[in-house]
Amino acid sequence: MKNNTLEVDSVHKQFNYKKILSDVYLKCETAEIIGVLGRNGCGKSTLLKIIFGIEPAEQKFIRINGVVKNKTSDLLKDISYLDQKPFIPNHLSVKKAISLSINKDKLEEFYNDDIIQQIKNSFIYQLSGGELRYLEIKLILFNESKFVLLDEPYNGISPLMIEKINTIILYNASKKGIIITDHNYNEILKIATKIILIKNGKTIPIKDKTQLKHYGYLTDNQ
Repeated sequence: MKNNTLEVDSVHKQFNYKKILSDVYLKCETAEIIGVLGRNGCGKSTLLKIIFGIEPAEQKFIRINGVVKNKTSDLLKDISYLDQKPFIPNHLSVKKAISLSINKDKLEEFYNDDIIQQIKNSFIYQLSGGELRYLEIKLILFNESKFVLLDEPYNGISPLMIEKINTIILYNASKKGIIITDHNYNEILKIATKIILIKNGKTIPIKDKTQLKHYGYLTDNQ
């Protein structure tokens, strides 16, 4: 299997003349799970949208295997993005959503899942929030992209469902690079191979919880 590399370089972003991201650099390779942490409003979600090409930036360089690809149209085959908002139309059946997203040679593996078996005969509007989120995450992880961006995948999800989501993230991380951001930092710390903290617009490599406390992301009793 080919090892792929995504580099996000020299990202600058302002909102109303306020600097949100400044000279951000991030590198993700196949089999890596990069956890991006930071306080509310620090630019985590904005960074993922910039990488995917749906949020403009004053400056950015997105390289995949050394080739600059700054247009969204150039990135769609290489990067998948999970927004915080649901993306599957409510009128679709679960089976239709799966057939539209997953290659035929992966369908048997995709359906070999107790949650998918429970919901496969439903329509999207009939799913609970946790079931829908699980389906969306699995659809994105099982597609053909080289990299996956997950924005708040654990939001509103039960602990049992989070455990199942982590299992499919870890399984698919062997074949693609994953960048994930979520307020549930404990779950990110469980699965991430690298941690990046966004603070004052900069990206700071983090080795452990002690450093998260040092930079003020966690308190001493967390």
